[in-house]
Amino acid sequence: MKLLFLACLSPKTGNHTTAERIRSHIESAGHTCDLRDAAEFQSPAEVANLVSQSPPFEGALAIHLYRAGRLLLDIQVPFGVIFGGTDINEDVKVEQKRVVMEQVLLKARFAVAFTSKMKEEAEFFLLSQSSKIYVQPQGIQTEVEEKFCWAEFLRSSGVSTEHVDELRVFLLVCGLRRVKDPLYLVEVFSEWHCENPLNVLVIIGPKIDPALTVEVGAVVQRTAGVFLAQERSQQELHAAVKRCFAVVNSSVSEGMSAAILEAMDLGVPVLARDIPGNAAVVQHEFTGLLYSSPQRGVSVMFTEWATHCTEETGAGNRAVLA
Repeated sequence: MKLLFLACLSPKTGNHTTAERIRSHIESAGHTCDLRDAAEFQSPAEVANLVSQSPPFEGALAIHLYRAGRLLLDIQVPFGVIFGGTDINEDVKVEQKRVVMEQVLLKARFAVAFTSKMKEEAEFFLLSQSSKIYVQPQGIQTEVEEKFCWAEFLRSSGVSTEHVDELRVFLLVCGLRRVKDPLYLVEVFSEWHCENPLNVLVIIGPKIDPALTVEVGAVVQRTAGVFLAQERSQQELHAAVKRCFAVVNSSVSEGMSAAILEAMDLGVPVLARDIPGNAAVVQHEFTGLLYSSPQRGVSVMFTEWATHCTEETGAGNRAVLA
């Protein structure tokens, strides 16, 4: 079968990684899968024209009901959609987008949600047939760069490596865009760092939003204890995750965070903002910690947890929550 697969393919993003993994799985099953960036197309008519070209496509798939799914409305072959996260968590609040997404969901042969909560939200906000929405948790794969140098990574990020083995490095892995809210915890972490210089926050991810990238760079430059690392390959990123004290998530919206799943796969604790997508993955005080706001004593919670981890493990950069 020849399939067209539409997704938002900004480099080094979770959507791109997920789409590539799904494409690989489809092709390993013996099908042909043409993965295309939704940004390439201006209208459903363009996609319909592509699908009908010889040899024609026999089906289609899209990640994100609005950004990619709407482009499939004019095609004459069956298609399925995968909820992206922001479509169900954010875009449904915009009437114009919600109407379009309802049309996509009604026409789709099937839909996939990464979590039961996401399926419930789709059923609540959108006109849909519950029987066509399937829950399938996202899969991940981690691969660590063997020659990765932790001290060099910290030094290149601006972190003093004088006491490298004693540092508690919290790693915020995210693309620099508004929905990831990378500055959400900066003030709290800076205050915490001033109390104990061994606690630092390192932000790492692709520079997707140019304006936000400039803003983050300026804030980090004047904020003690918070650093901005250069992008790394996925293998190097996984190596950094494996060495850090904990992975932090501060997103406004998530479908199912690949960074959280990868941290768990590597045995690294997670501190995640308490939003539906994260709460579906992180079991509070068992597989990680969920927090609701910086003002809600986050620094105290982190301090108590870090102390608990150190006492339990006798090490400053590894812990397992009981």
